Amino acid sequence: MRNPRVRDAIGASPAGGGAASSDQALARTRLTLLGLFTLNGLMFSSWLARIPAVRDALDLTAGQLGIVLLAGSVGALATATVSGIVVTRFGGRFSLLLSTIGFAAAYVLIGVGPTVGSVPLLAAGIFLNGVAFAIGNVPLNVETAAVERRMGRTVLPQFHAAFSVGAVLGSLIGALASSLAVPLLGQFVVTAAIGTAWRLAALPHAVLEPSPGRVVAQDVLPDVAAHPAPARRRAIGSALDAWREPRTLLIGVVIMAAALSEGSANDWLALAVVDGFDQTEAVGAVVFGLFVGAMTAVRLLGTRLIDRVGRVPVLRVSGCVSLAGLLVFGFAPTFETAVIGVAAWGFGAALAVPLGIAAASDDPMLAAGRVAVVSAFSSVASIAAPPLLGLAADSMGARRALTLIAVAMVVSIALSRRVAPLEPAIGHDAAPASLQVGAGGSAPNPAAPMMGDADDRTPITRPASPAPREPAGVGCLEHS
Repeated sequence: MRNPRVRDAIGASPAGGGAASSDQALARTRLTLLGLFTLNGLMFSSWLARIPAVRDALDLTAGQLGIVLLAGSVGALATATVSGIVVTRFGGRFSLLLSTIGFAAAYVLIGVGPTVGSVPLLAAGIFLNGVAFAIGNVPLNVETAAVERRMGRTVLPQFHAAFSVGAVLGSLIGALASSLAVPLLGQFVVTAAIGTAWRLAALPHAVLEPSPGRVVAQDVLPDVAAHPAPARRRAIGSALDAWREPRTLLIGVVIMAAALSEGSANDWLALAVVDGFDQTEAVGAVVFGLFVGAMTAVRLLGTRLIDRVGRVPVLRVSGCVSLAGLLVFGFAPTFETAVIGVAAWGFGAALAVPLGIAAASDDPMLAAGRVAVVSAFSSVASIAAPPLLGLAADSMGARRALTLIAVAMVVSIALSRRVAPLEPAIGHDAAPASLQVGAGGSAPNPAAPMMGDADDRTPITRPASPAPREPAGVGCLEHS
């Protein structure tokens, strides 16, 4: 019999609230998170659309620009390694507040750097932008996974679609600002002000569930509530344990490949169009908007497909389509053909990240730590891509350099079965690794702490970690 305290901890209705109030809270949180994802996309894309102007203002080569863009990846990676601990220890609202402050300062610096001709100031702003994104990314994805669990159907790609909608709007804003010769400083200061006000208004409603550490201390093991320090250490331990889980690490590789594909398009697609086809900055921004628009359409329409055929087949087919689109763009003889490749690239790239995040969040008690791990893999991709692609672009052009990421796409397709849903052990609910006793399906330790009342006590065990079911071969690559 499932322990009611464990049920509440993994995502049932909040204690003390009726069904109506729980539904209202769920709907409000869902809308709030959709808005925050939209805002992130808008700010992110409006800055990326102006990269050619930033390059020209500072007279940077493609290689030098790649090194400057590297600052954001370094900031994201440095923060991603600890963001799971921060969310577990202090909660989602605190992490989102830190992210808000970081974004505001970052965009001001990104505007000031090119205006005064300072590459270090630009690099500082890009670094801080990466920090702010990483610290806010974990609670946003953990909360969207919580919404999906409570709704009982796949909706997580819709939040990433909201990001894409914001990115389309941002790319159009960037194109308009470029065509009107809007100064970079004015655009980014206004962006920082709007973003700060929006995030501060959203903070009270952005978090649906308490932090994992609080769940453990108050709902699952009430006997340790009187000792908050050990409870906090156990919660932090669960976040650190995620770095030793093979499934989580392989999901991280899948997301790293997806981030390399999407991130390379974010950083270099507009520039590749400008340089490769002798187009204007505004045209490059529009083509980038097409890429993001293609991703948006699939993220909005793909949720039913995931529920119908499963994560693994969807990820495989998506990878094949994305790979084909990338190669068409890289080797197309005409601009029109390249645009078709961009659309296919965007269609295929749409679902990889949300599928990976959903897989990392299968166990809500461990979601924060696992999402932080896969986010770190994403940051590694971001660190590798800008300088390597920049150096390659100097010798072979940005358009051909982008085709180098095809290798990562093949790896992602080969590892696609790792995103299959976990199958919990019958009769037991998952608990944080730092609170579990016993390894891989062994009998529970008689001395293990017990959850529940005296008449219904369940030993805390570590359920076996079965290999996800592998569906029949689907797509352009099948496993032996």
